[in-house]
Amino acid sequence: MAATSTVLALALAGCAQQDDSSEGDDASASESTSESVCDSADGDGPKVGLAYDVGGVGDQSFNDSAYAGLKKAVEEFDATCFEGEAADGEAESAREDRLRGMADEGYNPIIGVGFAYSESVNAVAPDYPDINFGVIDGFDPDEEPNDNVAYLGFAENEGSYLVGAAAALKTEADHIGFVGGVNNDLIKKFEAGYVAGAQAVNPDIKVDVKYIEESDLAGFADPAGGKAAASAMYDQGADVVYHASGGSGAGVFEAAAEAGEGNWAIGVDSDQYLTAPEDQKDHILTSMLKRVDTATYDMIKSVVDGEPVVSYTTYDLAADGVGYSTSGGFVDDITEELDGYAEEIEGGLEVPVAP
Repeated sequence: MAATSTVLALALAGCAQQDDSSEGDDASASESTSESVCDSADGDGPKVGLAYDVGGVGDQSFNDSAYAGLKKAVEEFDATCFEGEAADGEAESAREDRLRGMADEGYNPIIGVGFAYSESVNAVAPDYPDINFGVIDGFDPDEEPNDNVAYLGFAENEGSYLVGAAAALKTEADHIGFVGGVNNDLIKKFEAGYVAGAQAVNPDIKVDVKYIEESDLAGFADPAGGKAAASAMYDQGADVVYHASGGSGAGVFEAAAEAGEGNWAIGVDSDQYLTAPEDQKDHILTSMLKRVDTATYDMIKSVVDGEPVVSYTTYDLAADGVGYSTSGGFVDDITEELDGYAEEIEGGLEVPVAP
């Protein structure tokens, strides 16, 4: 495919954004705007390519957090940028074409948002040794990592441990739930940490677990599926439900609001209280912060500084890569206890990575 036709296709894909101008006050907050920073960026700094996962900008979660990091870098380094977005069920070759189109146009670095870009980056990066690639939550399927690729991971289990403790401290029913987007090893890290944190507070607590999809990545862009899963948990007596399901989390919040007073949801990736509709804010207990914005910004900055990040990097609790939000004030009465658990983790407490 010629570079020009690939870029045109990317431009069309990049327009598939939700028109939602809600935005928060901190760098990790979702920024869902109809006009991207890339539409007006025209500086003489680096050219940054960002390839979103399914849902793209407007998911109020994972992709939006990456966008926040991109926006900060563009403004700070006078950069230009280009965005592409994955479609539901697209072939691996489409992801490869997206990355090759950016590389052929001279974008550097190029960052794939989500583990689903691991295979395509592995196929494309060796052909462009002078370009730096990054993969959020990525892995190299080969024995040796590529020399020009950064695999940017997170200790989601540690952040999930803290919100699991929050759920156990706040539940009135000693019954909570977890909704995952896709049943894979990455999302199981969220489940494992959440359950462990809840059980640290109350070993006898009941935890319901439901995955929207077993393997289809559409599970991250299915609000109806998220709502159905969470509604069933509230109906069965759970009063706090944590989601790790990307854009599907919008349905979890809707279910919490419909369940009524005393029922809570917990957000993920960014501070989702800041972007929720007003009628849902009173039901968002906290959010597990996964600083995808920080990883995205750091990757870009490393290229600007001439010392590109390569190989595996993990953003854990000690590095402020994960944490929990306090917007709404609903966990203000338990922050001392939550911070105590955080100190235990930073002091060496091992949080499980699998259920």
